[in-house]
Amino acid sequence: MPTVAQVLGQRLFDAGCRHSFGIPGGEVLAVLEGVDGAGVKFTLVKHENAGGFMAEGTFHRSGAPAVLIATLGPGVANAVNVVANALQDRVPMVFLTGCVDDADAATYTHQVFDHSALLRPVTKATFRVSAASAEALIDKALAIALDDPPGPVHIDVPISVATQQVAAAPGTRRKRPAPSAPAAGRELDQAREWLAAARRPILLAGLEANHHAAQREIARLVDDFRIPLITTYKAKGIVDERNPLVLGGAGLSPQADKVLLPLLESSDLVLLAGYDPIEMRVGWRNVWGPQARVVEFCATRNTHYMHQAALSFVGDLRCGLDALADGVHGASTWTAQETQALRARLRAIYRMDEDWGPAAVVDVARRTLPSNTVASVDSGAHRILFSQTWQSHEPRTLMQSNGLCTMGCSLPLGIGAKLADPARPVAVFTGDGCLDMTLGELITARDSGAPVMVLVFADDALSLIDLKQRANGQRALGVDFGATDYAGVARALGGLGFEVRSRAELAAAITEALAAPKFSVIACRLPRQAYAGRI
Repeated sequence: MPTVAQVLGQRLFDAGCRHSFGIPGGEVLAVLEGVDGAGVKFTLVKHENAGGFMAEGTFHRSGAPAVLIATLGPGVANAVNVVANALQDRVPMVFLTGCVDDADAATYTHQVFDHSALLRPVTKATFRVSAASAEALIDKALAIALDDPPGPVHIDVPISVATQQVAAAPGTRRKRPAPSAPAAGRELDQAREWLAAARRPILLAGLEANHHAAQREIARLVDDFRIPLITTYKAKGIVDERNPLVLGGAGLSPQADKVLLPLLESSDLVLLAGYDPIEMRVGWRNVWGPQARVVEFCATRNTHYMHQAALSFVGDLRCGLDALADGVHGASTWTAQETQALRARLRAIYRMDEDWGPAAVVDVARRTLPSNTVASVDSGAHRILFSQTWQSHEPRTLMQSNGLCTMGCSLPLGIGAKLADPARPVAVFTGDGCLDMTLGELITARDSGAPVMVLVFADDALSLIDLKQRANGQRALGVDFGATDYAGVARALGGLGFEVRSRAELAAAITEALAAPKFSVIACRLPRQAYAGRI
């Protein structure tokens, strides 16, 4: 008979999981062996927070839930940030932790605290497993993690329980329900009439569209009805951004908002497709008036109250968008010249044609890297500029922390994506402050055989905070630090290292790094205050 740990591992494998991440501890060794032995390969990381982001990276490439493993006490505490991030960014995650047995917990206190109490506010559910409940609980955890809205589920495994044997109990796996479509009736008829009559419609797509794989349905509205598309950062690529009707990402740039928000305010129909404003800055609150024609297709009910919609359909996005469009002919007056002019205005804000600077880094990278590159980007000023200017050609090919905006996410996200999809080029874009937090994970990239390319926006400052201090009339405080020889660090850890100060040097470094079988770090040296006036 299998043990509890083996059952957990087998059910994760059956759910499509092939990778797990974490740091071993004595209380979780049996779980580790059971999971890895089932084919969910364990990768040692340098910090549990980074391990969770690596796990998320595998999810974006495979669609299977992320798997993070941590020992009791400090292991659990170290992972709280990435678990909270998974909740806000809608990442299905199974977080397995070790804990002491009930009999010991009554009198033994070393490293012991209530894991469930700590994690309950940042998970969809938290369970303590027993031998009798193991099969049901892992199936339940996977179902909860994947159901709308997807997110993290925690399972605490007592030390002695992990090795207890479990009698086979077939048939406990839950069958996922069939997709739900909007009910035919007055509200759907009204939405279809508005679509048919709209002359200046706008479509806004968000991260729920990724989870529902609604790219075909959204592309149909864009192309067949000639509706310009704005996406949140995490929905970039839901329609190929080379399409002239795609206006790119939005959410955190006041400069972009000056171009995009007036389009929503003046539109005669706003369509929301899986749009969750958790990705947006406060300026996106209640953008349209109470009488506006706003039709929302969402996976879960609106409880955020960042906006309201005249008509709201909750359910499967693909079915909902198809029901809206079937048999309807649009009347949009948008022209290619108009949308191209809007795209040009946005590019001008970010100075994409500059000789050298952060926008030049993005421009050269996009031109030099293959079309199918998977990119990750960290938090800070560089991320806002990058998310506005990088062209994504497919869904889920730009990874970042956007609901929580966690620093130090991009390197581990890139490592996880590369391990899950080794044939794809993976480029990690990070600020120097963010990379400083996760330099140790270059060792993980080396040891796990993940040849990611790391491009560093190196200006020796926390530039976004510096900009905010200046805008408030405050002095620079806690934002400056010394220059690090990132190229030298990379070489010392077994990778390739480059330092570049021009477009030509960057293009040459990217070309060499693409051909290398190991990780590389390209430090792009930038002047101070390079982001002023353009994010």
